[in-house]
Amino acid sequence: MSQRFLDVEDDDPMLSMVNIVDIFLVIIVILFIIIVKNPLNPFSRDDVTVIKNPGKENMEIVIKQGQKLEHYKSTSEAGSGQGTRAGVTYRLDDGSLIYVPESGADT
Repeated sequence: MSQRFLDVEDDDPMLSMVNIVDIFLVIIVILFIIIVKNPLNPFSRDDVTVIKNPGKENMEIVIKQGQKLEHYKSTSEAGSGQGTRAGVTYRLDDGSLIYVPESGADT
């Protein structure tokens, strides 16, 4: 009789539901870790700047300062305005940029 009782327990459909609940708990924990590691996490107090697709036509800049989130998209238009020259930027052979302030410019 005890062998018959064990066979009935092995076919219990609730055991498979417990396994599915465990899988969903693991998935929820993984998603929570991904959200926490995201630099634009709304719970983070850090100030973050993210540049998507740098140097391309569809470049986007996202700036997070505290709870404020600013989103800028690049356009093909050239900027204009008034200002003073602050220095010179040089592009090296490896693609990096170096900014050299002019002698009268504030650093």
